[in-house]
Amino acid sequence: MKQLILIIGLLCWLLNTAWANEDERLARLPAEQQKIAAQMIEFMDRMDAKYFARIEALNGRLDFEGLITDTAYSSYDIQVARGPVIEKAGRMISAGKKTSPGRGDSVLAWSRFYSIDIHPKTPLVGMLHAAIVMQFFEDGRSFVGGWMGILPGTRIEEDLQALKLITNKQFEKYNKDPEIWRRAICEGTQGTVAEFRRRPACSGVSLYAQPVFPGDTEQSYVFAAELFDVFIDGFLNTVEKRATDSFTVADVLAQDEMRKRWLVDQLFSDPFSSKIVPFKIWSFANVPPVIKF
Repeated sequence: MKQLILIIGLLCWLLNTAWANEDERLARLPAEQQKIAAQMIEFMDRMDAKYFARIEALNGRLDFEGLITDTAYSSYDIQVARGPVIEKAGRMISAGKKTSPGRGDSVLAWSRFYSIDIHPKTPLVGMLHAAIVMQFFEDGRSFVGGWMGILPGTRIEEDLQALKLITNKQFEKYNKDPEIWRRAICEGTQGTVAEFRRRPACSGVSLYAQPVFPGDTEQSYVFAAELFDVFIDGFLNTVEKRATDSFTVADVLAQDEMRKRWLVDQLFSDPFSSKIVPFKIWSFANVPPVIKF
């Protein structure tokens, strides 16, 4: 397993290093922004190695499917793993080329979007959606955002509260109140359509609401990256704990409804998947392995 992890890490490093070395966008950034962008690239490499290793440990193997493609707005690298415990896990890296419609008129200088979507086989644990984005613009503006949450079918309050506690501790570490960002994950942010929106637990947060540290891109990034890591760790610990627990027909029906709702969200509510990112890209990365109507 260690050899496979090293190979995965090397492939990820080669891909991201190629983007970093060959992309003139990065070279044109001011030195301070280059430093933060390099942190983001290293973070993506590290998360790939760490979480694909955890998925391999849970599934007993690591079977990959990949997709590398481009649109007018971004280049995409997607890796998907499937198995008996983690039924599907999709990782997406997106390198932005230009500002997406509806995102202002500033010229995009450099960006990365990194997401992990995990669908456990057990209906006792919902799906995970975790994302982090970093953007620099030619007018000097920058943005760091993200979304770390769980969409439950069957609600096991003990597990949801454990993830909420992980989130709260991250905010406490930086003397921040999570209320703004928790309200954003519960209610949605600008551009989402409430009628079709996903139904997350309020255990996590949406960092798209506003920067955690306004005016301090590096500190906002450090905060988001730390929360991304500890939240996914907590989620996979829950999967491991519940993987062999018995469940009922009602639990399966609740999972089916949750999975269908996520698809509806991506088709009709999420402003990126519904309007900007092509179906073949986002569906490969994050749609559940089975959807029932």
